[in-house]
Amino acid sequence: MLNKRLARLKGLTRGKPQRIAAIAMDGQTGFIKAMVGFDLSDPQVNPCLVSDYPAASIIKIVTAAAAVDALDYTANTPLSFNGGKYTLYKRQLIDKNNKYTTKVTLATAFAESINPVFGKIGKLYLGRERLNLYASRFGFNTEADTDFYFQGGRFTVTDNAYHLAELGCGFNRKTQISPMFATLLTSVVVNEGQSLIPRMVDHITKPDGQIVYKSKKDVYKIPIRPNSAKTMITLMKRTISNGTARKVFRGYSRDKVLSKLIIGGKTGSLFNRQRTVKYDWFTGFGMAKDTGNALIVAVVVGHRKYIGTKAAAHARAMLKTYFKPASNHPT
Repeated sequence: MLNKRLARLKGLTRGKPQRIAAIAMDGQTGFIKAMVGFDLSDPQVNPCLVSDYPAASIIKIVTAAAAVDALDYTANTPLSFNGGKYTLYKRQLIDKNNKYTTKVTLATAFAESINPVFGKIGKLYLGRERLNLYASRFGFNTEADTDFYFQGGRFTVTDNAYHLAELGCGFNRKTQISPMFATLLTSVVVNEGQSLIPRMVDHITKPDGQIVYKSKKDVYKIPIRPNSAKTMITLMKRTISNGTARKVFRGYSRDKVLSKLIIGGKTGSLFNRQRTVKYDWFTGFGMAKDTGNALIVAVVVGHRKYIGTKAAAHARAMLKTYFKPASNHPT
């Protein structure tokens, strides 16, 4: 399915992306089920494995998890902001309450990806040490020991107060991740606070059939407590039902396949420095209500002048294809 979608995208004249990467990972084992993509400017590079993409609002997964885990936030914790949802002015990073103040819960702020709320969480409530601590716990600035090489996440903290707000909400281009690393972030939510080592090799045999290596599930990091992961599932579900991915997933509760899943995710978008490519992110999960089997997906699309198919739409198609009874594995 993914290869067919990729071929169709390459054949477009209008709406063809500059880059696209899509990954499907088994949510219980970390085994990579599918990995496809292309980069028109560098066909030799696997766009799934490089970390030159701005993390954008995907970093709100880390910020929210840190607030839940370290500050005991819940989905209903009251928060507030002044001004626009998607701007980040210094005047928005002050705790004030007036007739122009909008009050929201953490779940709403996460689902709608409200920048000033997460900017304040980063600057005022978590601060430099906690931001850096949880970025490290999630695996930023380290390399996972796995059976293939991929670039992880880059996270740099300074003492600049405004920069802490930028880090908290993802409104910067210095925090970078690879699509593969995005699957690790989501695996924390699905696996009770533990991130999984991604792997591609199931086993290695000798010519006579003797198995000399058999891979197994391996935990990479344990950044948050199990109860914190449960709260994160609630937040990510809200993105689908009431947040930035609601239009793409509209009607999923009536869909024959998707209605049988618990679906959660996080979107993000940010231009490159030259403003020639707009990166559009989705990372999330689908979990079967009856068996608990989960698929983690991460998609990033680098749109050019014309916006084509959104990352969340690709992710929806991946989940639907994978969980169809007659076709349990994407191709």
